[in-house]
Amino acid sequence: MRIAAVDARALELGLTPGLGLADARARVPDLDARDMMPDRDRALLERIADGCERYTPMIAIDGEDALVLDITGCAHLYEDERGLAGHLLNSLSPLGERELSLRLALANTPDKALALARFGWKGATPNDLPVAALQASPQTETALRRAGLKTIGDLATRPSAPLAARFGSALVTRLARILGEEDARITPRRAPPPIIVHRRFAEPVARVDDMLAALEALLGEAGEEMERRHKGGRRFDAALFRTDGKVMRLSIETGHPARAPAPMMRLFRERIDALRDPIDPGFGFDLIRLSVPVIEPLAPSSPSLDGEEEKMENGIDSLIDRLSTRLGRTRVTRFLPYDTHIPEQAAFEAPAVDRRPATWDQPEAGEPPHRPLHLLHPPQLIDVTAEVPDGPPRRFRWRQTMHQVAKSEGPERIAAEWWRRADGKGLTRDYYRVEDMDGRRFWLFRHGLYGAEKAHPDWYIHGLFA
Repeated sequence: MRIAAVDARALELGLTPGLGLADARARVPDLDARDMMPDRDRALLERIADGCERYTPMIAIDGEDALVLDITGCAHLYEDERGLAGHLLNSLSPLGERELSLRLALANTPDKALALARFGWKGATPNDLPVAALQASPQTETALRRAGLKTIGDLATRPSAPLAARFGSALVTRLARILGEEDARITPRRAPPPIIVHRRFAEPVARVDDMLAALEALLGEAGEEMERRHKGGRRFDAALFRTDGKVMRLSIETGHPARAPAPMMRLFRERIDALRDPIDPGFGFDLIRLSVPVIEPLAPSSPSLDGEEEKMENGIDSLIDRLSTRLGRTRVTRFLPYDTHIPEQAAFEAPAVDRRPATWDQPEAGEPPHRPLHLLHPPQLIDVTAEVPDGPPRRFRWRQTMHQVAKSEGPERIAAEWWRRADGKGLTRDYYRVEDMDGRRFWLFRHGLYGAEKAHPDWYIHGLFA
């Protein structure tokens, strides 16, 4: 057992990461040691990142302990960058029952800010930082120190070509970024949505009804913006920022583009009613943000005679949206065709709210359907009597009942998907549509070509026609 991380007090006592736990307890008998829990650490970092979204949507997670915020164009809400940084520290320092050790730095490039936050001190500049800020391999860091290059400033005075030849171009690139000479844009953890609106409150909103009223107003603003773009939203995400740093999220989806506030509010109310735990405003929400991450073309809406915008075009679509919102998008599904000739794989289940286009093969007028609606999974083995081994079935026994075949049609030969099999092989199926003396229709197949693939092919019943 070894120490993974220490706080400032432990450092003062001479404890460092990598030290054996037994040695640490020998030095500090009353040591407070906790088991390392990476999953909980990551969850805490994600929670802090959620809270930082009140300042900017451009947030990236770096490593196990750092966040990078691109606050370009966001600082004016807090007078300047330092005002935003101060507000962030005040809002995140007390988190729950514990206090976080926060180190914050402002810089013109992400790498420079990270290096100052991790390795800097008050008043430090990039040139003052140790070469460890380059986060190079231990061998490279040791070689730099042996060469007398102990700080970023020592490297900054050296020509870049010899450094790249000796330590690689990645080191030179990292050095340029820390010095602010080269910028590298961050990749945000959540892609910024095309439409985003928000509302801040001087006094926190502590009533759910007031929160819903503000959300409806934001839906109106987003709808106006989508109307200007001739777009409609397929997904709407609401983020409710509490004064204690907790962020509550509500999301709804629609099967077709929409922008009218009233139908969207009905779906949001459905979502709230379906929550296991009711919304708890705590000491109130000081920021509500609505984003529309998925937008699609939508023709301009035409007002009805009473001046209200038309409702959703189809009652079935509205019902699917409401059920999917209340029960969950994976609970309301439909079948869609899949490009394969294997019958049991020719359809797959997808959320109904996705509204993917579906084109099913239709039989010719007056002809029976090519496939039965009801397939047995898996196909059931049956006893079949045929005139010749590879001829059509004449009678078969299924579930202890003998069926005499009156009419048959086939075979429809379906080969295996050899390109999907590791061995490149598979048995051929010969399908027959048959009708017994009582008018019941079945879908049977012989598994394997007689004499070529199998000496005595088996017969199966795969489906029932209506």
